[in-house]
Amino acid sequence: MMFANKKLFTTTILGVLVTLSIIALVLSLVKIEDVALPPMVKYGMVFDAGSSHTSLFVYEWDSDKENDTGVVSQTLSCDVQGPGISSYANNPPKAGDSLRECLDKALKVVPAEKQRDVPAYLGATAGMRLLRLRNSSAADQILAEIAKTMREYPVAFRGARIITGEEEGAYGWITINYLLESFTKYSPKAHTWVRPEAANILGALDLGGASTQISFIPKGSVINWNETSRFMLYGYNYSIYTHSYLCYGQNEMLKRLAKELILESSSRTRVEHPCYPKDYNETILLSSFHTSPCTNASDPRLSPSDRNVTLEGRGNASGCLVAIRKLFNFSACGQSQDCTFDGVYQPPISGQFFAFSAFYYNFKFLNLTEGQPLATVRETIERFCARSWEDLSSSYLEENPERLPKYCANANYILTLLLDAYKFNESSWNNIFFQMKAGSADVGWTLGYMLNLTNMIPAEAPGQLKGHAPSLWAAAIAFVALTLALGLIALLLLLHV
Repeated sequence: MMFANKKLFTTTILGVLVTLSIIALVLSLVKIEDVALPPMVKYGMVFDAGSSHTSLFVYEWDSDKENDTGVVSQTLSCDVQGPGISSYANNPPKAGDSLRECLDKALKVVPAEKQRDVPAYLGATAGMRLLRLRNSSAADQILAEIAKTMREYPVAFRGARIITGEEEGAYGWITINYLLESFTKYSPKAHTWVRPEAANILGALDLGGASTQISFIPKGSVINWNETSRFMLYGYNYSIYTHSYLCYGQNEMLKRLAKELILESSSRTRVEHPCYPKDYNETILLSSFHTSPCTNASDPRLSPSDRNVTLEGRGNASGCLVAIRKLFNFSACGQSQDCTFDGVYQPPISGQFFAFSAFYYNFKFLNLTEGQPLATVRETIERFCARSWEDLSSSYLEENPERLPKYCANANYILTLLLDAYKFNESSWNNIFFQMKAGSADVGWTLGYMLNLTNMIPAEAPGQLKGHAPSLWAAAIAFVALTLALGLIALLLLLHV
């Protein structure tokens, strides 16, 4: 009787086991869905080869992108040791070697398995534009040596080239508005990136060593379409006015200013400099003017070229402004309001502006980046210019002694450029924000370049696997576990029969 009961019990368990197995099989096959895997992270790197220094930036973005443009973040920034690459005209291989330290750092933040797919670029700006004008073969050799160096690294080198001033200005504009979330903003409610309903698009003001750029969206239509750049970003089209002024960067401005002061002076050896601090002297060699296309125009008053001239500081703010204004040809615009200087077309400024690079560094030194009114800015600059070299050098012990005597000239140049050329005034001055970072990222043209580039890098569809809804998956696992348990019980009973 006991044997018959065991047999009946075992048969019952086997029947339940078969039933549960069929249920588990059915659950594992019904309602199979495509489950998206997390998007792959992609990387890109861009060298910003400026007139006075070079920096490397590494960026990353998800491969599935957002409306065809990657949502990009900065992973690394690295300052290359030494001067700008245009300084290596007499030793081009050194330009390539100077990049190695930053390239090594970049490879440490990019996973080894992804390095071969990382697009790597170098963009050279105004310093190399000037070298190309003066010595095109030297400029080509420098770029060739850089390409040679970058090809030694396990990255997808895409080229080293000299970008135009308009590209530099436009990409800087993209960078600013991206970082300020003017193009796209993450919505926690929608769990996705959306376009802000009331996007505040800012203009960009960039001041480098050899050139300066202005970029903004004008009100109405732009008359001169030669000065316009068009972009498709995050599914929307943008048309902006942008212009770059070569030879109007602060370093080239200082050279041009010194040259004009020497030409106007009655003395051949000692020349008054209204922008330099009182009792500060600087001796320059006239042949130094021949190293830049901005100042190399021949003039009999600058001969012989091996002659030294001493510039003697006077600390005169008003005289400094007068001297700097002479560097601009304002008369070429006549009475036109759609003109800056040298006959260059510009529509009236509109909206708010982000002033970075040397605009920021000079005003930061003078503590003028907190939105002070124009009257306060003028007063601060006048007081600074009136201080003697002894006073300044003892008050700013940590400041570079070569840079310190130039802040008066730089600040007055910024005022002239913004007020007289670009035509900001007392009221619109408050629309200028002097900053160098937005969030945790540096402001410059490289991020905008990478954002625009991601429009050209094909998006990848997210990887997918076959899967179930979580509830069905849990039920299937439960039935499988129960089936295995009952099967084990049935096996034990059979072994004891």
